[in-house]
Amino acid sequence: MSGWTLDEWFVVTLARTIVDREVVFHGFASPCAQVAMHVARRTHAPGSMLIEGATYAVNPEPAFVPPTGNDLALHRDATYRMRFDEFFDAACRGDVDRMFLSGGQIDAHGNTNVTAIGGMARPKIKLGGGGGGANISATIGALTLWTTRHRSGRTLVEQLDFLTDLGHVTPAGTREQLGHSGGGPEWLVTELGVFDYVEGRARLVARFPDVDLEEIERTTGFELVVAQDLAVVDEPTPQELAEVRAVDPLGVRRSEFSEQELARRFGTAG
Repeated sequence: MSGWTLDEWFVVTLARTIVDREVVFHGFASPCAQVAMHVARRTHAPGSMLIEGATYAVNPEPAFVPPTGNDLALHRDATYRMRFDEFFDAACRGDVDRMFLSGGQIDAHGNTNVTAIGGMARPKIKLGGGGGGANISATIGALTLWTTRHRSGRTLVEQLDFLTDLGHVTPAGTREQLGHSGGGPEWLVTELGVFDYVEGRARLVARFPDVDLEEIERTTGFELVVAQDLAVVDEPTPQELAEVRAVDPLGVRRSEFSEQELARRFGTAG
């Protein structure tokens, strides 16, 4: 098998969190999740239903993933184009099985901040905001979280500056105590490794082979819980790599990564 890059492996790992026949959605400005959803439909999850995050097109077949999520290329050959209110009604009913979410900050319970770094009173950085994520993160069946900025040491944090999207436990209580029907975060994929959630808290279950446990612990702002059988992330298959490259020939997914991460290569990649 030919070699591959970290951005390709990352997208494949995201895709593998999708279960066949799930209804799956991603939010705005999410090229890695967007590519991952198409890869899943073309590989292990052909029965999944993909809903594009800006156009609300259902199962489109774009010739390529464009640089912006609002491009009409993402409507190509869609089986249906949902209205905004149709999608949110479906999400509130629990008819959406999985949503991909990222964040400028993510805590141990899977709460995310996409609103303001430094807090709303005196923000250091004003982010794009939730765009409805606060509502539907409470009712969607499962969440896959991701970040490509784990290594910065500023993304996985003990306490959020602002809580935008809901994880398993919030300062106001647990999902059950608050009466939310959604299952909450199931996976967190970063450029360093993969976490699942046990009793509502992130647990490291796999790492990328060029990253050691000490670095993951050093760059994680909350106490790191590690699975006893910590593994190395499963390598991508030739088919998965081929589909990543076919879906995203422009390499839009690469916009989410720093130059340091883009330089990471595996196998026989030159």
